[in-house]
Amino acid sequence: MLTPREISESYWAAECRRDLDAVMEHFHSDATGAGPDAVRHGHDEIRQGYEQNMRAYPGLEVTIVREFPQGDWSALEFDAFLIDTDGRRYRVQGVNVVQVRDGKFVSVRSYEDLPTPE
Repeated sequence: MLTPREISESYWAAECRRDLDAVMEHFHSDATGAGPDAVRHGHDEIRQGYEQNMRAYPGLEVTIVREFPQGDWSALEFDAFLIDTDGRRYRVQGVNVVQVRDGKFVSVRSYEDLPTPE
């Protein structure tokens, strides 16, 4: 069985490729995703949030800084760069708190600083 970190690494790799279908494969159909802008329930709402983000920021780089595991829950501190349509880079630092079941996310809660221009 994959650990929360392994699932998160695979998820972020898909997100950095901006591969929406691969990103969604990491979520249970009834998963909850909560970020700075909204709480989303289920694949349709979660997908819409990623579609909006990927349109605004076609580039993404993510590094996991550290992990705080607790069974099927984990908090993963990250350092990321969003890249907008003009190639401008914005640094984002934060923590994702994830819960997994059967190799997929049940819940992802993202707590992050506002993007800062590089």
